[in-house]
Amino acid sequence: MAKVCQLFSGSSGNSIYIGGKNSGILVDIGVSAKRCSAALWDIGVDPASIRAVFVTHEHTDHVAGLRVFASRHKVPVFASPATLEELRFCGIANNQVESHELTGVLDLGDMYVSAFHNSHDSADCVGYCVEMSDGRRISVCTDTGYVTDDAKKSVSGSDLVFLESNHEVSMLQNGAYPYPLKQRILSDKGHLSNAAADAFAKELVQAGATRIVLSHLSRDNNVPEIARLSAVSALSDMGAKENEDYRLYVSKPVNDGGMIVL
Repeated sequence: MAKVCQLFSGSSGNSIYIGGKNSGILVDIGVSAKRCSAALWDIGVDPASIRAVFVTHEHTDHVAGLRVFASRHKVPVFASPATLEELRFCGIANNQVESHELTGVLDLGDMYVSAFHNSHDSADCVGYCVEMSDGRRISVCTDTGYVTDDAKKSVSGSDLVFLESNHEVSMLQNGAYPYPLKQRILSDKGHLSNAAADAFAKELVQAGATRIVLSHLSRDNNVPEIARLSAVSALSDMGAKENEDYRLYVSKPVNDGGMIVL
C-alpha cells in the first residue's frame, strides 16, 4: 500500500509526500521547514520518520525549507549531480546536510527511486519515479517546458502521476505578466500548459495510469476548474471515463484533502 499527498503546490512552494509500508520520502521542500513539518503532522506523519528528500531542481519554490528540515531531522538529500552542485554553491547543501548524487536507482527497502530528465531553466531538472514494494509506481513530472523522451519512457506505466498543468495558454498570453516572462513560461524550458498536460495524460491512461494529479497550477494564469475540465474533456475524447477508468485530482496551493491511498 502506498500513501501520497501533495503538501504544497505552485509558485509559492512545492512538496510531495510519498509513503510506503515502513517509511516515507519527500520530493522537494519549497516552503519553510516549520510549514512542511506542520503539513506532515496534519496528515499523521512524523517529520522525523522521513527517510530522504529528493530535489527536482534548485529554484526557491522547491528548496526554500530544505537546509533547515534536512539538518534538523538528519535526513539525507538526493539530487542530480548538477543540481547538487548548485545547492552546495548556494549554501543550501552545506556541511550540516548529508547530500548525495542520485545517478541510478536508490533502494530504500520498501521503495526504489530513480530520476528522469525534464526541460526547465535551471542548472538541471529531474522528475522522479518511485516503485513501491508491491509493484505500484508513482511518478512526479513537473517543471518542464515539454514532456521529454526520458520522461515519457520513465513515467509510462505508472499507477499515479503528479503531472504539471501550469497554465492555460490564452490566459497567459492575455494576462499581465511582462512579455519576457510570458516567453520564458511558454518556452521549451518553461512550464507545461493545460493542453500539453492533457496530451500526456491521455498517453498515461492508455498505459495504465489510474490516478492523475494535476500539479503546479499558476495562480495567475490558470483556474483549477479549467485545468480539470480540459483534462476530462481530453480523456473523454479517447473514451476514458472519470471514476471508472481513472481518477483525477487537482492540487491546491496548500493541501486540505488528506492523502491518496493506492
